[in-house]
Amino acid sequence: MSASTIAAALEAQRNGFTGLRLMLALAVVVSHGFSVATGAAGDEPLARLTGYTLGEHAVNGFFAVSGFLVTMSCDRRGIRDYAIARTLRILPGLVAATLVVSLGLGAAMTRLPVSAYLGDPGLWSFIRGTLTTFKSNAALPGVFESNPYRAPLGTVWTLKYEVLCYLGVLVAALCGLLRRRWSALIIVVGLALALVVMGALRGLDLPKGTETALRLPMIFAAGAGLYLWRARLRVSAAALACLAFGALVLARTPAYPALLFLAEAYGVVWLALGPLARGPFDPPADLSYGIYLYGWPIQQSLHALWPDVSGAALLAPALALTVPVAAVSWYGIERPALALKVRALGRRRLGTIEPAGS
Repeated sequence: MSASTIAAALEAQRNGFTGLRLMLALAVVVSHGFSVATGAAGDEPLARLTGYTLGEHAVNGFFAVSGFLVTMSCDRRGIRDYAIARTLRILPGLVAATLVVSLGLGAAMTRLPVSAYLGDPGLWSFIRGTLTTFKSNAALPGVFESNPYRAPLGTVWTLKYEVLCYLGVLVAALCGLLRRRWSALIIVVGLALALVVMGALRGLDLPKGTETALRLPMIFAAGAGLYLWRARLRVSAAALACLAFGALVLARTPAYPALLFLAEAYGVVWLALGPLARGPFDPPADLSYGIYLYGWPIQQSLHALWPDVSGAALLAPALALTVPVAAVSWYGIERPALALKVRALGRRRLGTIEPAGS
């Protein structure tokens, strides 16, 4: 039996995007368990095997899923509704996490007297920088001074790329490019070629910042392209196997990163619309954003309290603390914000699927 098209899979009543995002968020926390205590992300086994950490692979998956769902949201909602929905999905949780970590956790963990901590200009600079530029390498006064990493919100840097990609979709919609599916293909091919060419020129030693600036938009655009080409492309395990085999064959060549990233982009959509959609796993709450935001500060705090214990040994308590905190974030902040979105927009089912968090 031939594989169904992505469009046909979207017509089904179930999909696995919420469960997939949960798994990706947990993977980020697991990945940090290898580096939070040592400061060496390269110690992770998957980094030695693939050239990228589990956390980087998970972020790749997040961006592919986001590109797919966000483009679908803009296409079905329209520009005004899209802008409101994106703002209410990202901003409330980020503001809450920034204030909880800086004013709550920071005040509890700092070596300074609380009055001195609250009066330190660095605290307010941290809050301002996090909320305006998604600055993730800033430290709080007297907090985590002995940790390999001092940043208390080390994962928010990806939100900068996420928001830029959201703006890209908005511009594309304003220019009518969402009705011209070739536009996404051109962007993906252009960024992939840039990765290949720059990798060849640098001898497989492309600076991480440069690679990230090409990698994340390319993966997001690939997710968007999978949605725009949904009537032609299929949810096919054979296609995924071909992409994965190509990446394996071309490992240690300049083409490897681009092909790996494209395989991951297709792979997460295949998972969400294929195996996960058919399975029983369908979380009632979308805890992925809260896990992503709070996992790192909780791991940082545990390491600061027990510096002689390995990050891997602290992984279980980190997860045990992060999941309930993420649940509080979902039910206390994110879900009410989505309720505001519903009231602001009116819950209109534009099509047959209303993705969680859209």
